[in-house]
Amino acid sequence: MILTPTMTGIASPDPLQHAFKVKSAPHAGRSGSRPVFLQPEQWQQWWQQPSQATERALYIHIPFCRKRCTFCNFFENGTNPQRINRYMQRLTEQLKIAADTPLAQSQPFNTVYVGGGTPTDISSNEVKLLGEAISRFPLIENAEVTLEGRLNGFDDDKWHNSTANGFNRFSFGVQSFDTQVRQAAGRFDDKDFLLNRLNQLSQHPSASIVIDLIFGLPGQTADIWQQDLQAVIDSGVHGVDLYQLIGLSGTRIDHAREKGKILGTALSEYQADSQARANMYASGANHFESQNWQRLSSCHWRRDSRERSVYNSLAKSGIEILPFGAGAGGSIHGHGCMNARDLKQWHLAHDEASTELETKSTQAVQAPSVPVQVPVQVPVQVPVQVPGMLMSPNPSASLDAILKRGLDSGKLELNLLSSNMTQHLMPLFSAWQINGLATLHKNTLALTLAGRFWNVNMQTGLFEFLAENPITVTQEAASQSLAS
Repeated sequence: MILTPTMTGIASPDPLQHAFKVKSAPHAGRSGSRPVFLQPEQWQQWWQQPSQATERALYIHIPFCRKRCTFCNFFENGTNPQRINRYMQRLTEQLKIAADTPLAQSQPFNTVYVGGGTPTDISSNEVKLLGEAISRFPLIENAEVTLEGRLNGFDDDKWHNSTANGFNRFSFGVQSFDTQVRQAAGRFDDKDFLLNRLNQLSQHPSASIVIDLIFGLPGQTADIWQQDLQAVIDSGVHGVDLYQLIGLSGTRIDHAREKGKILGTALSEYQADSQARANMYASGANHFESQNWQRLSSCHWRRDSRERSVYNSLAKSGIEILPFGAGAGGSIHGHGCMNARDLKQWHLAHDEASTELETKSTQAVQAPSVPVQVPVQVPVQVPVQVPGMLMSPNPSASLDAILKRGLDSGKLELNLLSSNMTQHLMPLFSAWQINGLATLHKNTLALTLAGRFWNVNMQTGLFEFLAENPITVTQEAASQSLAS
């Protein structure tokens, strides 16, 4: 049995601060899939086959931003009305085509997420057209439909067009309410504008308003963080995500750090280290829970039941997610999909598909009227197969979904695992308990506050444990059978 500190954490008087060295990734996962290539004929067939999934989602990507924030390493395309209009015309066209296929119509969708980028940078009319295209898909009653973005530029016209065309959840990237911290991070607008606008939107009778905060931003002291937390309460929003600033490569913050600089505010160049960020997470969790906000995951809290966070919850469960747009990710028939981010290549694929379809349509019209042995047929329309990566089904997908969703929520129900798998993982679970990251009960593994802060490290460690200590084929099959 191999157990390492990267799996178990380390013994420490203060596990919140010292169980692991640092959080180095936003998500955890393990390999088990391989790249596959799908022929155009197979792509056509996929969209003619009904889905076997019981829960589904749509993910739609809008890859445009007006400004690159200092903490962002995935800036894709600058906002330009003409570029956005061309993209949105093709995107909504593809959504309409997809909605009419047997794959889309075979099972209803639980949730839709429009992410980016900054989706709220599209025009009011484009918001309307996008909502209309989404409505062509079979959605469950009261399906959660999220529009992500920022408050700057999200005027009343866009707001009314959004709520009138099916959007019922809005996720805004606030990151910090402090005006100077926001300016240093490359954000628009000041604290007063944010509070006023959020209070206005939160008065809607049914829409859920959710915001993101980042802790550990340059210039964001402990006092400013406490003010940020109280501002969430004062803003009237229905939910909040607390995300730790991670030292990702390629960001402006990273470039400054390489030069020995901190992109702080005019008043402070304070930069919270890992231990200070741990304390900021703890103060955030305690602040909202003391106000009777309910924790839905290790990083998400809600004021009331209006906020459901359906997409974020189900996405961690390995459900089928049909992806649309350059840079969109998801899964189709159990195969992981990631569309390439290159906008030029995305448009080129559509240009080539349009040319091919026009050619075949012309051939069909011009076919001789006399009988021929092989008639020219125009293929049934399906969404364009765009550049990207396709992965084979993960043989451990069902088990991984249980583990990831349980740890992310802070409570892993052991009765969802086979007894063999539970027994196999028990040395790791026991080590977590010894190191102050979790507590074992009869049928549950509950993460402590420290465990919830380090949950991504723990997920990574769990998958490392399974890789270093392979379970037998018989045990794995039994676990997969129960997980299914």
